[in-house]
Amino acid sequence: MLVKWIRCTVMDRRGFERGQRKWAGLLGEPGFRGQGGGWSRRRPDTVHVISFWESRAFYDSFMARSHDRLHAAQAGTYKDLQVKLFDHRFDVKTGFEPHFADADVVRLAHCKVREDRVEHFALVQEKIWNPAMAGSPGMVRGLFGEAPEHEFLVLSMWQSTAEYGKYQVERVERLTLRAQTEADVAALDGDVVQLEPSWTV
Repeated sequence: MLVKWIRCTVMDRRGFERGQRKWAGLLGEPGFRGQGGGWSRRRPDTVHVISFWESRAFYDSFMARSHDRLHAAQAGTYKDLQVKLFDHRFDVKTGFEPHFADADVVRLAHCKVREDRVEHFALVQEKIWNPAMAGSPGMVRGLFGEAPEHEFLVLSMWQSTAEYGKYQVERVERLTLRAQTEADVAALDGDVVQLEPSWTV
């Protein structure tokens, strides 16, 4: 599965949201698995949208055929567009499905990992972070994705901001030390996204 992460700064909120609903046109596109998104909880004018495709071939075909028509409704409503593609490497918890209805927030952690630490980083994600997240109350599902140049995306869906906040406070610092995250990660950014149900496709 291919994961597409879009981030941008919105200048015309009403126009952007109106255009976002037009992406319902993705339904019926060959290989399309689902899309959701919302507003950053940290930067009020920042939007994140995540979409899922069965393969890169299906995604490339969509980009060549239908993308520009669907996108036209949002032209001029945003700036600073960033797009990243990741290949699904493994699930956080089990049986990841690109559904958003049972989640309130999504946490995105984008990691650039030192070349000589890639295998260690993936191993501790599987053996330390995944069990801790999977066992946390309110964590719904997630995935670990990989892009070229030693870039990774950890995506986790949570029932509520409060549940994610408890995990953050109670576990993250201790797990960071145990996983030797600072030795692995050259750069880390990400966000917590308040999902907009009307954007889910």
